[in-house]
Amino acid sequence: MKSKQESRREFLQKMQQASLAALGTSIGASSFLSCHTEPAVSLSTGTADAVILLWMAGGMCHTETFDPKKYTPFAKGMKSADVISTFDAHPTAIDGVAFSDGLQRIGSVMDRGTLLRSYRSGDLGHILHTRHQYHWHTCYEPPQSVQPPHMGAWIAKELGPINEVIPPFIDIGQRFTVGEGEELKAFHSAGFLGSEYGPFIIPDPVQGLGSVRPPEGMDLQRFESRNKLYRELIKKSPHHEHASSYQQESLLRSMERSYRLLKSPDAKAFDYLSEPDDVLKKYDTGRFGLGCLLARRLVERGARFISVTTEYEPFLGWDTHENGHTRLKKMKEQIDQPIAQLILDLEERGLLDRTIVVLATEFSRDMLTEGRPGAVVKDQVEVPDTVEELRHYGMHRHFTDGSSMLFFGGGFKAGHVHGETASERPFKAITEPVVIDQIHQTIYHALGMHPETNYVIEGRPFYTTPDGKGEPLLEILNEAAS
Repeated sequence: MKSKQESRREFLQKMQQASLAALGTSIGASSFLSCHTEPAVSLSTGTADAVILLWMAGGMCHTETFDPKKYTPFAKGMKSADVISTFDAHPTAIDGVAFSDGLQRIGSVMDRGTLLRSYRSGDLGHILHTRHQYHWHTCYEPPQSVQPPHMGAWIAKELGPINEVIPPFIDIGQRFTVGEGEELKAFHSAGFLGSEYGPFIIPDPVQGLGSVRPPEGMDLQRFESRNKLYRELIKKSPHHEHASSYQQESLLRSMERSYRLLKSPDAKAFDYLSEPDDVLKKYDTGRFGLGCLLARRLVERGARFISVTTEYEPFLGWDTHENGHTRLKKMKEQIDQPIAQLILDLEERGLLDRTIVVLATEFSRDMLTEGRPGAVVKDQVEVPDTVEELRHYGMHRHFTDGSSMLFFGGGFKAGHVHGETASERPFKAITEPVVIDQIHQTIYHALGMHPETNYVIEGRPFYTTPDGKGEPLLEILNEAAS
């Protein structure tokens, strides 16, 4: 067992490494940030105050979840081309709309939300999960000469904290010690906006409370003296002279907010174990389910933007390169109950009307098509002509021409469906196609953020969506939001 002295040393080392890394990532933009910035102009009203993003990392198949097609049960020797949906469909609370088996609880609350079935992922060349996730979360295609902020960072910057103690942008469930960790870090960032608007990262919700208190054996007074010393170390770091004064000050403000949280009673919001046993049972399907419970507690205490992910790790979770049917059955068991319970709990507490809940993924999947029809990309999965084993049964190739999203609360229509995909392969969006800049601007619009929000970087405006051309989908918002 490690000694308390070793634990304290490791804790301080991690703090130093994390902050120096944050300062280091700002170096490339330091010359830009010395320029004048124009404050964003907000709309007079918004229909939402907060956002919870439920991120299905790895490519969730639309025909196996929220847009089922013809059910084709497993039969040894069946043609792969005949595999359409490997789950039967069940009715939802929206008349005439069905979800695939295993998502009945989410289906039961769809009278509170909007189902969007016509999202088209970007054409980014060779299909890579982290590349498309970067695009979804920032609205910009990688690479960029200036690090674009994550959606959560824009919201934290423009709207500010609801509760001065609670971090305005919190990310739950994604570890960076797994495959493609550095690529994942690239978009978990506030970019040129500064460290204070970046994500407060909780890799595992089970450790939520531990993320907002000193390590075991270190009292608050001792931590305070260490924190003071640590601030001096940052000023003397080798990165210090290269980073702009804006970035340095932003990092120090970020540290000060974290320090205030340590001393605040609001830190108890991170302790989901204080919930009654019957509540815990409704959410405890694993890390994602507990993350949903933590998100509910945090939005109650004033978090502005919370992301909860099933976590991206290559070839796991929704990243179904084989065993698609079997894997999706398990993934649905993780998400169905806690997502439905989250919606019901927010509604019961009077929070759903002012909280946007979004469920999304980077792209979909198909048995045969890689990418989108007419856009040639490299096949990354070998699919046999016939299904001889259960591991071949499922959707194993990346599909970017049609995908589903869900929106609840915060001014979005209830019991509404937008767009459709083809009933025959390829299952692409055929009506009212939607792209990522529309998704971002729709959320920003509901929050009351002006579509021309921008900052001048190196003499040119940098917008929330590329060139400021994104337009909100007013047709999926209530009249009050449009």
